[in-house]
Amino acid sequence: MRFSNLKQKAVDFFSEARFVGRIHNEAEYEQALELMDELIEDYDKYLPLIEVLSASIEKWEDESEQFSDFNERIERLDDGVAILRTIMDQYQLKADDLKNELGSKSLVSMILNGSRNLTRDHIQALSQRFKISPSVFFNGT
Repeated sequence: MRFSNLKQKAVDFFSEARFVGRIHNEAEYEQALELMDELIEDYDKYLPLIEVLSASIEKWEDESEQFSDFNERIERLDDGVAILRTIMDQYQLKADDLKNELGSKSLVSMILNGSRNLTRDHIQALSQRFKISPSVFFNGT
């Protein structure tokens, strides 16, 4: 394979769309999001480019000052509570709907606001009801 043609195409491509490899500012971030929207429409065809662009977007969102407050809040989230909130959202449940698994409505509220933790029994009951592994309630530790 002759790489000279490939290298020139890469130089031309990244000259026009350098944000695909690394985003440097807000304007490039917006361009990256716009391009991603278009690429997703034909996902299989553009998968390699989607993978490179998504890495660039993720890096920007992880490192940009614009996202620092959001990233800090995400880091502080308890994995179990995040999963519980997701389940409640997906099944359109209220605190009262989980009284069999977690106890009273007020206990559910305390778990959701972080003043109480999910117990092993809570996780086991939720796992059985929603047919999910208990491990989803824990960070990879």
